[in-house]
Amino acid sequence: MFYAKLPMEGEKRKGKNRDLWKKMKELSKVDKYIENKFITDILRLQKRRAKQMTESRVESLKGKLIVSCQALPHEPLHSSFIMGRMALAAKEGGAYGIRANTKEDIKEIQRQTGLPIIGIVKRDYADSQVYITPTMKEVDELMEAAPEIIALDATGILRPGGMTLDNFFHQVKEKYPNQLWMADCSTVEEALHADELGFDFIGTTMVGYTPQSKGDKIEEEDFRILKEIISGVRHRVIAEGNINTPEKVKRVIELGAFSVVVGSAITRPQLITKTFSEVLNN
Repeated sequence: MFYAKLPMEGEKRKGKNRDLWKKMKELSKVDKYIENKFITDILRLQKRRAKQMTESRVESLKGKLIVSCQALPHEPLHSSFIMGRMALAAKEGGAYGIRANTKEDIKEIQRQTGLPIIGIVKRDYADSQVYITPTMKEVDELMEAAPEIIALDATGILRPGGMTLDNFFHQVKEKYPNQLWMADCSTVEEALHADELGFDFIGTTMVGYTPQSKGDKIEEEDFRILKEIISGVRHRVIAEGNINTPEKVKRVIELGAFSVVVGSAITRPQLITKTFSEVLNN
């Protein structure tokens, strides 16, 4: 009798082991779900905090001066080291933000100043007149430095490869949904269109620098172009482009610009020197 029961007890043990194994597998699935959810929640929280921090840093630019520190390869001050020191000097002078060109310059300026940055890459392409952050290649490069804002040409001119602004902006927004974007515009119509597309900032950077804005000056009729843009868009407007005197800086902020960018009048000594030398030469 005793030996006859052994196989039955063995089967019972096997059955219990199978049940235990099933429960362990179920618990393992639950643990994995909890682990994945925990990681997802942490990542979501980190992204939210990073976005809040970026927005806080960007908000510090309100009513303040941004200095453009750029030197192209053919210019005497072309050097990330020099641009870093230039930006530091701008900070000591009261700048609250920097506009910079290339990831190398941006990283150096970040190390030297800690200020929020509008990042761009200027690059020429044979099949397009667009040279400010013209393709995804430049955007990818900038994301390696992670500036608070990335600016790109938002004029009606076709980009390299015949791509429209609308298609390009859709692509960059899809790839980098949490990045802040600035539209460098040359006309009121372009600014209104960029606002509709969803740019976070609308800039007057290209006024007078495109065929469609040839002859226009940002300061004409007490900044008529800027006024029309500010009154017509939902997003924040950054005044830029030939804002080259303290009086102009003060006026654009009075008119409602979120912030103002000054470049050559501060950071291109060869051009500053020229204004003095030409008086004597003439």
